Amino acid sequence: MAIAYPHFIASDKTPVVNPPRISPLPSPHSPPPPPPQVILTQDELKKIAAYKAVESVESGMVLGLGTGSTAKHAVTRIGDLLRQGKLTNITGIPTSRMTHELALSVGIPLSDLDSHPVVDLAIDGADEVDPHMNLVKGRGGSLLREKMIEGACKKFIVIVDESKLVEHIGGSGLAMPVEVVPFCWKFTAERLRLLFEEAGCLARLRRDGEGGEPFVTDNKNYIVDLYFERDIGELMVASDRILRLPGVVEHGMFLGMATTLIVAGELGVKVKNK
Repeated sequence: MAIAYPHFIASDKTPVVNPPRISPLPSPHSPPPPPPQVILTQDELKKIAAYKAVESVESGMVLGLGTGSTAKHAVTRIGDLLRQGKLTNITGIPTSRMTHELALSVGIPLSDLDSHPVVDLAIDGADEVDPHMNLVKGRGGSLLREKMIEGACKKFIVIVDESKLVEHIGGSGLAMPVEVVPFCWKFTAERLRLLFEEAGCLARLRRDGEGGEPFVTDNKNYIVDLYFERDIGELMVASDRILRLPGVVEHGMFLGMATTLIVAGELGVKVKNK
């Protein structure tokens, strides 16, 4: 945990003065000095939001378990509560192989949508959240399974730190992922770029490391990351245009799906319900 301290920077114009005399000890009735300002790290903020979300978990629930650094805190917390006996009869449905392995390691029993087509609650992070609680997800590469599971849940809690809040989708300047089939991916990527040419779109194949092999999703597909210089306009229209392209499997815009948003920031935790 980082702690900020006030400091003094002297210039060459700072006058030289005699050192001050030592003041007497403060009176016992004097107010205590203010505590040093505490600056929470981004990961600590994620953990705060995740723990707040897990407060909504009840025994007997079928849970969608998200993927990523924020959701990892929620999965670990659920495992802790199961071991303590504070939660019982939980069934988890993981949104990725990574989450599957983590959930098993912390003792969460797992299943799938074939056995549990209705999910009580899903908890997951997001890469962007706009003022209407629309999301960008999938920079970790699990957007298809996330959308399938979180689209089947009664309640979807999104947990983020305040750095993920944007004025509009794509506003962070970072990737909006689109999962595509490997066959003729260059052709698909160019058609995606042309769809949003007016928004200054750049379409780039995701790779493992700089110049490495194409990143492969859990579903054996590729991801084309779209970067926008300007607002792409009506999101449902944009969604429809993307999904109509042959070769596209799914995109990372989660529109109208979040029911609760939990945002952790330096001033505390904010909860927004749809």
